[in-house]
Amino acid sequence: MEDWLYYSLSIAFCLALSLLSSSLQPATGTPPAVPSLPPGPTALLAIGPLLLLGRTSFGIDLIIRTARSWYGPIFTIYFLSTPVIFVADREVARRVLVQRGAAFADRPPANLPTRIFTSDQRTIISAAYGPLWRVLRLNLAVNVLHPSSLRRHAAARRSAVSGLIAGVALQMRGEGTVVVEGLLHRAMWRVAVIMCFGDGLGDAVVASVTDLQREFLASVVGFQVFGAVPAITKLLFRRRFKRMLSIRRRQEELLAPLIRARRARRDAAGDDNFADEDCYADSLLSLRIPEDGGSRNLTESEMVCLCSEFLTSTTDSTAAVTQWIMAHLVAQPEIQAKLRAEIRRVVTGAGAGVEDEHLRRMPYLRAVVLEGLRRHPPTRFTVPHAATEEAAGTTLDGFSVPRHAPVNFTLAGMGLDEAVWPDARRFRPERFLPGGDGEGVDLTGGKEIKMMPFGAGRRMCPGVGLALLHLEYFVANLVREFEWKEAPGEPVEFAERLEMSLVMKRPLRAIAVPYTHAHNWS
Repeated sequence: MEDWLYYSLSIAFCLALSLLSSSLQPATGTPPAVPSLPPGPTALLAIGPLLLLGRTSFGIDLIIRTARSWYGPIFTIYFLSTPVIFVADREVARRVLVQRGAAFADRPPANLPTRIFTSDQRTIISAAYGPLWRVLRLNLAVNVLHPSSLRRHAAARRSAVSGLIAGVALQMRGEGTVVVEGLLHRAMWRVAVIMCFGDGLGDAVVASVTDLQREFLASVVGFQVFGAVPAITKLLFRRRFKRMLSIRRRQEELLAPLIRARRARRDAAGDDNFADEDCYADSLLSLRIPEDGGSRNLTESEMVCLCSEFLTSTTDSTAAVTQWIMAHLVAQPEIQAKLRAEIRRVVTGAGAGVEDEHLRRMPYLRAVVLEGLRRHPPTRFTVPHAATEEAAGTTLDGFSVPRHAPVNFTLAGMGLDEAVWPDARRFRPERFLPGGDGEGVDLTGGKEIKMMPFGAGRRMCPGVGLALLHLEYFVANLVREFEWKEAPGEPVEFAERLEMSLVMKRPLRAIAVPYTHAHNWS
């Protein structure tokens, strides 16, 4: 019933979308209702396309391309009465996010689903720009994402890759082909759970956390329907609303005991013997956050939301991009062969696989990963920005931006700009080698923005280093261990499906032929 209602509404609004060629074009001689905002279609006809955002990436592309062609690189699309501003130009994005970063570093007010899953905007991604956000982000950067902390979890990565390779071999023996998506998720979630809650967790616990968080990720886009008129949508989509509350309750039931176990471990050791924080949960136990002129410890519910944020942010998008990269390597075996040759030059002997220290000596591997991020950024847009309190009434390239208006920056379009990337839709890692269009590309946007898969400026994703490490590490080991080929009658398809990340609509199915070199992953 819910799906029928959803699609009925969407189809009805698609009829409005068909009027784009006449109704949405700016009317000559008629001033817009809010002349200070960037231009855009009327509020009434914009509702339907935005409902479709949660169902298909094609809908997103159509809306963005159409709006940009008619209104320019900065435009407004209404969601009910709320103006949502979009920036679809790399130079404008850099002026806003980097040169005027402080003015647009805030977040818009959270909708109902966001408030529920972030403990009322007390996570790094959702928090308003200010003291709380600084404390939370600094804690993550220093205690979890610092290079020394990443080295501490090398054994977890090694164990995850061992399980991944064994899983590939097992599927090949049993079915003759490999569906890599599930294996990648299992491996990366294992690393994330250990980084969050420490080593020593049983396989059943890791699997339970993985299953619950993946259920959340698969459902979260659908939950956004409750961001619009929740008093009504809660009645229209009652089963979905109950499922949302159920997932949040189960997060508390599953993750809170893991946090308590870390607290008990710390209390048993005593402060003098507990100098090292081995995981993210440990750092949260001792963290104090600012409030009302003083400071306090995090509540258990806030820690659950922060741990959930960490788990989803470090796994889902990385696994998705890894699968996209492997799909291109299957479709273009000459690139795969070139990458394998580099790996074998750097990693010699039969004692072990690719380790962290090998990666810095593999420039072509880095080029393959960067090309994957250019072609398939984790999401379509950055998390919405908003003007800060101090910058209320600020302007964006001459247009006024209301204090709480969401400002979205497109990611995929920047990596496909033909003015920057000739033959942009072709997967060609050589772009990032010396002499290529992407040589020395700056992922932070400090010098210029050619691509921004992790955002840019003050609210840029803090986990860039971890993401690059995992992408390179997992791709390199998969390519070293196996030669990947298309399964007979199943050519690689590059159609997209939108979940929390942009994933392959049809997961990669391939043949993995093992190499004869022996490895001891223990």
